[in-house]
Amino acid sequence: MKLHLLNRKSDASSSFSVTQNSYPYFLKVWHYHPELELVFIKKSTGTRFIGDSIQKFQPGEVVLLGKNLPHMWLNDDHYFEAEDPNAAEAVAIHFTEDFLGEAFFKSVELSHIGLMLETAIRGIKFQSTGTDIQKYFENMPVMDSFSKTIALIELLNKLTKHKNHEFLSSIGYMDNFEQNENKKLRKVYGYIFDNFKNEVNLGEVAQLIGMNPSAFSRFFKRTHRKTFTRYLNEVRIGYACKLLLENENNITGTAYESGFNNISNFNRQFRTIKKMSPKDYIKSYKKSE
Repeated sequence: MKLHLLNRKSDASSSFSVTQNSYPYFLKVWHYHPELELVFIKKSTGTRFIGDSIQKFQPGEVVLLGKNLPHMWLNDDHYFEAEDPNAAEAVAIHFTEDFLGEAFFKSVELSHIGLMLETAIRGIKFQSTGTDIQKYFENMPVMDSFSKTIALIELLNKLTKHKNHEFLSSIGYMDNFEQNENKKLRKVYGYIFDNFKNEVNLGEVAQLIGMNPSAFSRFFKRTHRKTFTRYLNEVRIGYACKLLLENENNITGTAYESGFNNISNFNRQFRTIKKMSPKDYIKSYKKSE
């Protein structure tokens, strides 16, 4: 997937935007933008790509994305075959961290919100938000400018107090994404997402950014605090989890579809990364339904 910079700037009449989207499917583009993004998924299912995180998404989830964090909501295949123009619905809020002034969220009274906006550089998924939070997304698109601004501050304040949340992208991903030295890794990330289902040759990946394999391996490990092989396996296992949860494949089929060339290695890597076997993972998910 090629990474695209999208324009999410607000128009001249507002310092931030609130958009109620209704499409046959969400935008199928791996992208980023300098604005933060707060999203409420009203309808549709699929796979959510956030930084180096790959997870299944469902209606009702709320996600806060920090600035310049690469992301994409990829709907399941049947959304691209159906003719329902309202099959995928979401409310998206785009704003910069200083949309109310550079010092606004640094004030003593609002510093807790400012801290959350900083940590959103990894992406934050808020789980089990309930109607108290979701009603803000329902009401904000039709509010006047003043009420909308107050509502956004209230919503951010409530999210800082919401205990049931998790970070999505791995530690260090965005710090390294923004450093000048590592901008060349964008090519690597794109290559991985395009080819993780197939055999990935370390030499070819290193060649993308003009390095020999040994130097690239050291560079990647220093940057991510994990080996390239570990990173690639985490992407593959994340995709395997999606397939297992959707019951599209049996475990053997999932292993090969996710880029592993034998079932033994798949089971070993799955247990290493998820701390359980694929069978136990499926069982634990079904228990939570």
